[in-house]
Amino acid sequence: MPSLDRQDNVFVLDLGDGENRFHPDWLTAVSDALDEMEKAEGPRALVTAATGKFYSNGLDLDWLSAHTDHYQDYVATVHELFARMLSLPVITVAALQGHTFAAGAMFSLAHDFRVMRADRGYWCLPEADINIPFTPGMAALIQSRLAPQTAHEAMITARRYGGADAAATGIVDQAVTEEAVRSTAIEIARAQVTKAGDTLGTIKARMYAPALATLRDTTNPLG
Repeated sequence: MPSLDRQDNVFVLDLGDGENRFHPDWLTAVSDALDEMEKAEGPRALVTAATGKFYSNGLDLDWLSAHTDHYQDYVATVHELFARMLSLPVITVAALQGHTFAAGAMFSLAHDFRVMRADRGYWCLPEADINIPFTPGMAALIQSRLAPQTAHEAMITARRYGGADAAATGIVDQAVTEEAVRSTAIEIARAQVTKAGDTLGTIKARMYAPALATLRDTTNPLG
């Protein structure tokens, strides 16, 4: 399960050491950690990271198949997590040490910056291959955070981007060695801790207003 640590003014949210799929309990734990971080005062920033082979493999499809009657509410909860990350009033950095797929990749895009391992692991939106269309909110998030051509390729081809390719296309900001992923993310976050506050939150809310409105539309989150 996710756990929150603090290194001086940088909060580090470790998403776990498994596939880190979005089980409802996992989503609750992440939300609680964000609550704790937001309640803190003074300069601060947030890094999300993980341990093991995966950063996150996205939606918990096994749980969904057993709880189909909760599908719409579940997707709305995932959308709200994306919206919250996208508009947090602190600088956020995702440290992608392993595979980052589907909703896990979208979650990474909701951060301000991304650092990825250069030599192993893929960032991928596999929806076109697994026959699950992007929800309107998901599409809005992806297209708000990636260059149009990159978003187009990633969404319709399900390409698996290694670290170097992800950096070259602007999906991530840096591709570094395995040992440097988390430390580099923390360095980026630490350099921006003084930005935390209402002004930053307002800037983000206005920058991404259309995507945020779509993500927070609970009337028909599935489209």
